[in-house]
Amino acid sequence: MHAELHRFLARLTGTVVLTLVPVIFTAFVSMPMALSRHPGEPAPAGQVARHMS
Repeated sequence: MHAELHRFLARLTGTVVLTLVPVIFTAFVSMPMALSRHPGEPAPAGQVARHMS
């Protein structure tokens, strides 16, 4: 692989990863707060289903 192409792909991959890390972190932190539970847990009895938007 050409050295310039290798450097470009390394920087592109780094940029994509550094962009996605805060997005994924925010999603995993805010989902349980919005649902008042973790997504895999069953909803408590008596809790009305609501839209998250």
